[in-house]
Amino acid sequence: QVQLVESGGGLVQPGGSLRLSCAASGNIFSIRAMGWYRQAPGKQRELVATITPTGRANYADSVKGRFTISRDNAKNTVYLQMNSLEPDDTAVYYCASGLSWGQGTQVTVSS
Repeated sequence: QVQLVESGGGLVQPGGSLRLSCAASGNIFSIRAMGWYRQAPGKQRELVATITPTGRANYADSVKGRFTISRDNAKNTVYLQMNSLEPDDTAVYYCASGLSWGQGTQVTVSS
């Protein structure tokens, strides 16, 4: 298993931006697919974006064109750049890889 630690969440106004980071332990990060998920109050956890070891990204329709997932294999870190944030993006955001999950970071979009 790999240990994952998210950071970068916070309170932002609608239309604003945030950048989430997920730092992974272990020396096999470069060969692992990584993903960001989110869970809003009263809703099921949903996939936001994934990225393959070679950097190919996939996004949920709700965030396409606004969010960008990227990775830095040298730093064992995956990022989620979130632009044009909307109140519906409010959720706890989780980083995941295989069966490993981070503890989550809260993102609140509100005026």
